[in-house]
Amino acid sequence: MRPVYMITGGITKFKKANPEKDFRYMVKEAFDYALDDLPKLKMEMIDGAVGSYFSDHFTRQLKAASMVQDYLGLCPKPSKRIEGGGATGGLCFQSAWEAVSSGRMNVCLAFGFETMSRVNTWKGNEFIALASDTNFDFPVGGFYTGYYAMMVQRHMHEFGTTPEQLALVSIKNHANALYNPYAQRPGKLTVADVRSSQMVATPLTMLDICTMSDGAAVCVLASEEVAHKLSPNPVKITGVGSGSDAMRMADRPHGKVLLLPHEKASDYRNLKYPGVHSFRGGRAAAKQAYEMAGVRKPIDDFDFIELHDAYTSSEVQTYEDLGLCKYGEGGRFAEEGNPFMPGIDYGLNLPKQGRIPVNPSGGLLACGHPVGATGLMQAVFAFWQLQGTIKKHLGSGKLQIKNPKRGLIHSHAGTGTYITVSILERT
Repeated sequence: MRPVYMITGGITKFKKANPEKDFRYMVKEAFDYALDDLPKLKMEMIDGAVGSYFSDHFTRQLKAASMVQDYLGLCPKPSKRIEGGGATGGLCFQSAWEAVSSGRMNVCLAFGFETMSRVNTWKGNEFIALASDTNFDFPVGGFYTGYYAMMVQRHMHEFGTTPEQLALVSIKNHANALYNPYAQRPGKLTVADVRSSQMVATPLTMLDICTMSDGAAVCVLASEEVAHKLSPNPVKITGVGSGSDAMRMADRPHGKVLLLPHEKASDYRNLKYPGVHSFRGGRAAAKQAYEMAGVRKPIDDFDFIELHDAYTSSEVQTYEDLGLCKYGEGGRFAEEGNPFMPGIDYGLNLPKQGRIPVNPSGGLLACGHPVGATGLMQAVFAFWQLQGTIKKHLGSGKLQIKNPKRGLIHSHAGTGTYITVSILERT
């Protein structure tokens, strides 16, 4: 494998609706931003592309990625489309990494988009529900907020997690987004605000859940030689991992916890794993990426994390899957303030505030979730963090981590059917 670097990226503002811009225009907007940010990169240097979007239903257009390829002026260069539910953008990022790491390309563009406003919310939820088992779960009323509500109910039953601890995740991410002009739904919230918002599926309220969105994002990955020629501060991709699981949670066998480097079997002697409280695929993805990047203790080895928080509950679950804390301790981990940004007043008493900032961007909860773009958006924000250019791109340095060296991005599909973990490091 050859070393691979990210050399530039761009995103559009994520919005509830963007009717004046079709998917091609949005990707072009993000692509132009990325090119403008790295003047030495010329169109003819790009060897090919990987495109990602979740659903043909939202665009009412099959092979939409081919149309983007043409609109960007990249035909007849190689191109393919990646789709994997909520992990679509993360899978796209890793597919571009594979193209460069293998030696097939020296420069590969990863682009992603979604235009979810083209349908009513109820129809959009139906399309998303089609990414569950349509033979068993979907016909009896299965939909994703219901699945996640069930999982967090089990988490609460087994570990004592509380709805108020979940609300802290919402407070954190919406407050972070106040300093991110690309975010769809910034806000200053309280626990009472989150708990009193409209109930969707107990215990998850509207403010515990991300929103369907329109938006696009792009990343450009390059070989080591090209990266150092084109960019004064490229960011190295040092670890990639992915995991999977059965579509139906009832089909998932129980077994031993996949241990991360800092854990031992006795930590989980009495834990039924994975149960419906944890994502085995997420743990598998983290284990692979950590081994590749030489991560020994995640909470100390990372300066920040951008993870898939489609629900406040999934962020808490992912703390545990990534080994930031032990299984069962995610709620308390949030309550102590560990994943909050330093230097931001959240109106809370947080004794361990800023230990390992999670979702400085605002995450899916506040940025929005245009599915095919989301994982790439995470990569762009991680890239800017590691370059130290947050103020340049956002107009404010409030979200800039001080002297970051290593970050993690995490993309998640379904109830854990596809999960990716990628590790980026400042060179």
